[in-house]
Amino acid sequence: MFAVASALFGTASCTSRENIYSGTENSMSEITTNDSLQVATFGTGCFWCTEAVFQQLDGVTKVESGYSGGKVKNPTYREVCSGLTGHAEVIQITYNPAKVSFEELLEVFWGTHDPTTLNRQGADEGTQYRSVIFYHTQAQKELSEAYKKKLDASGAFDNPIVTEISPFATFYKAEDYHQNYYNLNESAPYCSFVIKPKVDKFKKVFADKLKK
Repeated sequence: MFAVASALFGTASCTSRENIYSGTENSMSEITTNDSLQVATFGTGCFWCTEAVFQQLDGVTKVESGYSGGKVKNPTYREVCSGLTGHAEVIQITYNPAKVSFEELLEVFWGTHDPTTLNRQGADEGTQYRSVIFYHTQAQKELSEAYKKKLDASGAFDNPIVTEISPFATFYKAEDYHQNYYNLNESAPYCSFVIKPKVDKFKKVFADKLKK
């Protein structure tokens, strides 16, 4: 995975997105899944790209785009884009650990964005595009920190990893038009020229982990 990570990084901007609706809130205590499912929350820049990647993984049952890590309740997309709310664009993943482990989710996380650029992914700049893991359990925290340390020690990246690893507090689901964006808008220019090549590369690298 380390050798192919850089080939998957995107470079185009998501900042042309428009339309504003209100988000919905989920705190740690409010997230409910059945006993066999778990939740992970990752930020890797543009959530359209991240959502499209993780939707392909076997064992992932749901992916929602939204905002976490900020100080304003129920932020809108425009507010988050201002960089003043403190939120990151994230995806919240519901997954079956019997089919895909948190470690495997981390492998995809590290391998599909550049975790060495502070508050930036490609042309997208601002704290809302930061690389971040919001852990839900102590086990997720320990696994994330250990993986980050291992990657840095391996020299997989030319520069040190700057990924934030913080406790999960609240997830605000993004506006409806952000959800399942790539699948619903594959012919849109951004999807065709930015997201599709990234998804195609991801499918080649992680072919053994895809939904059948």
